[in-house]
Amino acid sequence: MSRALPKYNKRRVVMIGGASAVVLSAAVIAGSALAGEAHNNAQNATTKAAANTVNCPAVAPSLPAIPASAKAEVDRNLALLDTQIAEANKRLVDTVGQGGPNFVQNAILGPLKDKRVATVNRIATAIGRTAAKPQGLDALAPCTLNGAGGAAAGGAGTGATAPSAPATAQAGGAGSGTGAATAAGTITCPDVASQLPAVPASAKAEVDRNLALLNTQIAEANKRLVDTVGQGGPNFVQNAILGPLKDKRVSTIDRIAISIGRTAAKPTGLDTLAACTLNK
Repeated sequence: MSRALPKYNKRRVVMIGGASAVVLSAAVIAGSALAGEAHNNAQNATTKAAANTVNCPAVAPSLPAIPASAKAEVDRNLALLDTQIAEANKRLVDTVGQGGPNFVQNAILGPLKDKRVATVNRIATAIGRTAAKPQGLDALAPCTLNGAGGAAAGGAGTGATAPSAPATAQAGGAGSGTGAATAAGTITCPDVASQLPAVPASAKAEVDRNLALLNTQIAEANKRLVDTVGQGGPNFVQNAILGPLKDKRVSTIDRIAISIGRTAAKPTGLDTLAACTLNK
């Protein structure tokens, strides 16, 4: 004849059953969390794989012996080249699936090339102050896209740039706009020529060439505005067009100041004219 369980045994049975339920629930929650984390990691890995990476020629091996007086500036700009590549790779990840077949070329590889040209030129200029200025480094500026996405980059690695615009007055780039550009907005930049001091005869050709280049840069930026209408998020124009344009203008304006400074007082403060704005 069976005996009834003592009361304390009943309580133990209830407690053990409750503990089992808690452990089981915790296991289910932990399993769900791990599954979610694994899913997120897989998604991140897939996104990075789909984005591919940027491949740029190394600049340092192509440099001549660097004078001690230029080493700090050269090292700083070599590090900047690495930063530019890292930023381009991040942008590739952030913009996966955006734009048309030429999006990567127009919004990432093109601006990256422009920034690398300016940085490589600063390296050459720094060396050239106390030694022979290295030539041909601009050939190292264009980058390509690694991975399957290379074919969709619209000729990545060719370094193709927009056609040069005819020389116009450099005030705000208004002369370089078209009807299509008006629909996309146009870029306005401060006039540089009117802010220059008297230009020595020995510097006039170089100054005129760089003033014309400022016009070309505005024309190229306006063309990019038209080509990329509707692409990217709210910061696309700033990150992909206005930012790179400012970088190019800083370099060009610096060359103007340097050329004047060789035989006259070097103008200062011209860098404040580099930033441009978007007119709608």
